[in-house]
Amino acid sequence: MRKQMLFSALPFLLFTHVTAFAQLAGPNDSGISIGHIHLNSKDPDAQKRIWVEALGAQVTKTGTLEMLRLPGVFIIVNKMEPSAGSAGSTADHVGLSVKDLNDIKAKLAALNVQVQGPFAAMPDGLRLELLEDKTQTLPVVMHHIHLTTANGEKIRQWYVKTFGAEIGSRRDLPSAMFNGNEVDFLPANGPAPPAPTKGRAIDHIGFEVRNLEAFVKNLQAAGVMVESPYREMPNLNLKTAFIVDPIGTRIELTEGMRGK
Repeated sequence: MRKQMLFSALPFLLFTHVTAFAQLAGPNDSGISIGHIHLNSKDPDAQKRIWVEALGAQVTKTGTLEMLRLPGVFIIVNKMEPSAGSAGSTADHVGLSVKDLNDIKAKLAALNVQVQGPFAAMPDGLRLELLEDKTQTLPVVMHHIHLTTANGEKIRQWYVKTFGAEIGSRRDLPSAMFNGNEVDFLPANGPAPPAPTKGRAIDHIGFEVRNLEAFVKNLQAAGVMVESPYREMPNLNLKTAFIVDPIGTRIELTEGMRGK
């Protein structure tokens, strides 16, 4: 709760902090921050156009990998038709905080993106939540990743233990706080559990990790499911590994995105 209160009270300092760290928020005491969202798209150019023209993302690269940069997160779009949208998977949607909601809605409408309530229906079945905060200094910033699970408290504790997140809440639901950004946990409804993210519109979420090789060794020793071990990728100027959380959310761990 302490981190949530700090986020609400110090928006200017937070967003200045994000900008100073080349778009990613500063790492927590465990050396970790939310890093990126990796999307699958049958038409990456159409998806990217919306992020750039309506949401103000900037195109950048790390090595040969193109990324879209927003304050607090990178968006990576992979050319692959998703097996289904984000709703129905464990990663239900991504949330952005916007300074002027009407302005963003108008830009989205100009690109034929419908907005119903707080949600924008992006291409490929991607759900995007828009939260207005007129006090923020930047037009659009990263706010949250919303995961769906039958046991939000149990999964929050996994994120707290695994990534050193702070305990918080939003709308009386559990959250894991990462220096201004957060992972929120929605209760799952329906007879079947949410599907794993691999192959969906949100294929995986990403965390930037300081000293990644040692971090992955510690995860392996703790029994965390490692899908792809630590490796160095010189063509991308990145070090990476993949893990999977207890509900099937695919997570890429990176070292090297900060400063891109």
